[in-house]
Amino acid sequence: MRAPAFIAAAALATVLASAEAVAQKDELVIGIGQFPQGFHPNLASHVALSLIHGMSRRPFTVYDAEWELICMLCETLPSREAGTIRDWTAPGGENGLAVDYTIRQDATWGDGTPVTTKDVLFTWEIGRDETAGVNNQELYRRMEKIEATDDRSFTIYWNKRTCEAEAINDFNIVPAHLERPTATDPAAYRTRNAYDSDPTNPGLYYGPYRVTRVEAGATVVLEPNPHWWGAPPEFKKITVRTIENTAALEANLLSGEIDYIAGEDGISLDQALAFEKRHGERFNVVFKPGLFYEHIDLMLDNPALQDVRVRRALLHAIDRTSMSERLFEGKQPVADTSVHPLDSVHVDDVRKYTFDPQQAKALLDAAGWTDIRDGIRHNAAGEPLRLEIMTTAGNRVRELVQQVIQSNLRDVGVDLRIRNQPARVLFGQTIRQREFTGMAMFAWFSSPQNVPRTTLHSTMIPTPENGWSGQNYTGYRSEVMDEAIDRVEVECSDADQTEHWTTIQQTYAEDLPVLPLYFRANAFIMPKWLKGVTPTGHQYPSTLWVENWTAE
Repeated sequence: MRAPAFIAAAALATVLASAEAVAQKDELVIGIGQFPQGFHPNLASHVALSLIHGMSRRPFTVYDAEWELICMLCETLPSREAGTIRDWTAPGGENGLAVDYTIRQDATWGDGTPVTTKDVLFTWEIGRDETAGVNNQELYRRMEKIEATDDRSFTIYWNKRTCEAEAINDFNIVPAHLERPTATDPAAYRTRNAYDSDPTNPGLYYGPYRVTRVEAGATVVLEPNPHWWGAPPEFKKITVRTIENTAALEANLLSGEIDYIAGEDGISLDQALAFEKRHGERFNVVFKPGLFYEHIDLMLDNPALQDVRVRRALLHAIDRTSMSERLFEGKQPVADTSVHPLDSVHVDDVRKYTFDPQQAKALLDAAGWTDIRDGIRHNAAGEPLRLEIMTTAGNRVRELVQQVIQSNLRDVGVDLRIRNQPARVLFGQTIRQREFTGMAMFAWFSSPQNVPRTTLHSTMIPTPENGWSGQNYTGYRSEVMDEAIDRVEVECSDADQTEHWTTIQQTYAEDLPVLPLYFRANAFIMPKWLKGVTPTGHQYPSTLWVENWTAE
């Protein structure tokens, strides 16, 4: 009769010891799959960086987990009703807007310097200089001027009327007191800015945490910002550890080397599904569908890919439905365009490409690739239909998808060669400077109703002359697409919006500058004791609310 009591006492002691260990947990180690290609918020664009900046910065405006636009760095959202959005005529006579913002009174950089309109004006000035090579130069072109009323209040004068004038999510300010001296030569700013030369400088950050240590390619350590104005974060240190091999990422979680795999940049869905079956009693696995678009950018400078018949043939040849069902248990739906069905602007009436090898062969025949030797098609000049596909090395699911695509294309006579690179090289140079020759497989993550200007407008093609700004890596040029993008941003009636979004999606599906694959569902794998993590399902990460994370 005493043994059960002894066992019960031992079990109680184990529970109490476990509870005490959790209560004492003041450090969190997050595992991700890629290391940021840089730390400057306007010169680098990467999901890993967004996770880090979610803890160390705050945008003026952002979409929350309910996909509602909210203020973070500003006091209140501007509106016409409040008189803080007004019509304005630009110098050239264009219909523009004047929009007022007020910075939070308690906003302070991590070195104690107040966040002021000096930072706003400096960021705008460097963003307007094309030689500086900021990512979203179109944003700064549209800001005709900014006037500061005082240290906290300013007005943006837009040279075009836009349908979401209150949203300045991508206007990422940087500290003038640190960055102005390095920007005297804007052309050199990309390499001399403090975010990349001195990333642990506390004055670069103004979120709940600030970056205190960086081990290039491996680790970023964040510690609480003593000048943070919001609720104090619970963890005394958060370490973001990069493990580029997704199998190793999972192994490190199981061994306790990391606590949590971030869903925004973690393991693939197929791994997560298997992981949940094996280890669901130890971890909470949350699957969040959202605006994460896995696709293949095509290099349209490649003569073979300039023919739309070839591009359509490639997509008909890839069995995306079987890929989704077998690898992801149907949780990652096949994409027809870049706009997710969950998005309110999604259009279903577009050209669709079912798995049809015979149609693919017919299209390749019509395009002149009719001479088949050893199973590979050649054109009249004797050139083989040979393409190269690249993606992030060590990402197991992408490498598996590559092999499926390689086999599918071989069946229709296309010789596909695989060459992968580490993420820091692929995104830091190869894709950004358009050095891939055929196909580049990666994912875009976006906000709701995100106008695809930077990825599809012809003015957004990166070149040495524009400092490799823009994200139209394919080199896509379409007058129809350009016009629809230009108009969807300024013609705001429901009828106009429907018309322009329909044109954008139908043109995308007709022209296929990109091969759509599927929409990702991200898997957040958390220890049972980690609470408060709320996936958003869009480009703005869960770390923007890191001060709500607790160990319980």
